Amino acid sequence: MGDGRGAGGGRPAWLQQYDLVGKIGEGTYGLVFLARTKHRRCCIAIKKFKQSKEGDGVSPTAIREIMLLREISHENVVKLVNVHINHADMSLYLAFDYAEHDLYEIIRHHREKLNHQINQYTVKSLLWQLLNGLNYLHSNWIIHRDLKPSNILVMGEGEEHGVVKIADFGLARIYQAPLKPLYENGVVVTIWYRAPELLLGAKHYTSAVDMWAVGCIFAELLTLKPLFQGVEVKATPNPFQLDQLDKIFKVLGHPTPEKWPTLVNLPYWQNDQQHIQGHKYDNPALHSYVHLAQKSPAYDLLSKMLEYDPRKRITAAQALEHEYFRMDPLPGRNALVPSQPGEKAVNYPARPVDTTTDFEGTISVQPSQPVSSGNAVAGSVAAASVVAPRQVPRPMPMVGMQRMPGAGMAAFNIASQAGMGGLNPGNISMQRGAAPAHQQQLRRKDPGMGLQNTGYPQQRRRF
Repeated sequence: MGDGRGAGGGRPAWLQQYDLVGKIGEGTYGLVFLARTKHRRCCIAIKKFKQSKEGDGVSPTAIREIMLLREISHENVVKLVNVHINHADMSLYLAFDYAEHDLYEIIRHHREKLNHQINQYTVKSLLWQLLNGLNYLHSNWIIHRDLKPSNILVMGEGEEHGVVKIADFGLARIYQAPLKPLYENGVVVTIWYRAPELLLGAKHYTSAVDMWAVGCIFAELLTLKPLFQGVEVKATPNPFQLDQLDKIFKVLGHPTPEKWPTLVNLPYWQNDQQHIQGHKYDNPALHSYVHLAQKSPAYDLLSKMLEYDPRKRITAAQALEHEYFRMDPLPGRNALVPSQPGEKAVNYPARPVDTTTDFEGTISVQPSQPVSSGNAVAGSVAAASVVAPRQVPRPMPMVGMQRMPGAGMAAFNIASQAGMGGLNPGNISMQRGAAPAHQQQLRRKDPGMGLQNTGYPQQRRRF
């Protein structure tokens, strides 16, 4: 697949295989578009990266994301379908399977349109699948570092209806033992989902930061609003955010060295005696914020995810084995079907599409047909036909912990990858953003890591 221009110097050749529908997202990295493949009429999400600020023409964030996604494969992780490049402006495009929904839109739909909570089965199924994908990543020494509702996708109609996909790996990193200091990477994780060790300036951190974010997402699924809505001070280059810490302490109480021994070693705990240590928060009330009984399994799991000490915080593997997931309603592969016979399914709207924006982000696209979820094939672009959504739960295949090939995540060259068009933009080394392969050996065993997950709890009773 090349980037040559079509007849008359028009659209790039690779782009001619798609019909653009419109823009579905925008961020610091660039834009995300919805398109359809002309041959199969499958819906595809195309992520366009802005040019690198370093002047080398290709975004290191994009290269990092390509490196990770080409090496990992799991049902609950978004699938990278293809990579395209325009040499004219060195813009890079990543094509993914399209997911009609994300947790942000699902939560907002319940809060603003339906005005009622998400049912227990859906919450449990969404959370279980999120943890299942995260367990796979952590078992392969990958920290996501940007988990939030808008980065947790949910497939719409098709064979994968109701399946969760972890997306947006622009901030993801490989970590290994001995741990390298990661604070030099700058601020990570959107502030409302940022773990307290990050806010207090930890120079070393682990996959526990992802589990804190999952706890925040869990609480948001239960209450339909963010648990810790701090106001971010963007002018400061350091990670310390007093208002965010204030919001956390009001809900969870004041951390203490007795419960979190390494707390005293964190830079901003030591340096901000007046604000942090001087203001006492004596009445933690997490249960009242999330409306859960303190002795309930749901509250127990949530409180273990929001444990201050990252060394004591529950891991994804441990969370999957928690009692919460072994009680009715049991979690299922399709999170969007009714949990009880006769119960009406929620008709979630697809993510909004701006049909006035083209791939350049400036001019109107050609008139197109309205987006119909019935035309979307949730799965590989090679899928031959649309699969109707299932209205009843169905058996879930065993979801085993797949491991990446080899002992580590070896660096690769774009030109060597099938389907990449033989393109290596600017001959850039694909080792950027990742540790050398010889440093990526699994040399240490974290609690819960590498455990085999045998599928949904008591799966014979569900579907």
